Amino acid sequence: MNLDPTVGAEIQKTRPCVVISPPEMNQHLKTIIIAPVTSAIKIYPTRVNITHRDTINQIVLDQIRTINKKRIVKTFDLLSKEEISEIKAIIKEMLVD
Repeated sequence: MNLDPTVGAEIQKTRPCVVISPPEMNQHLKTIIIAPVTSAIKIYPTRVNITHRDTINQIVLDQIRTINKKRIVKTFDLLSKEEISEIKAIIKEMLVD
């Protein structure tokens, strides 16, 4: 996803992101909800480790945002069921509980 332009401490540039909005929304809206992926590993409770292109990266759930689908550069890779479960648990803890 192309995340530029950004402001302040927002993660920037073109980088992998994980689409976290449900397919029902993605089919009907011109926007999607994403969480950026970074190779800068930090021990934060809002980060989920994944392997992307044989490298350990983190999904940055503290930088969730809504973007227009026009920002999508290309798509690839699917997350494992375990990764999806961990993401859902952290989002629930951050936003619901």
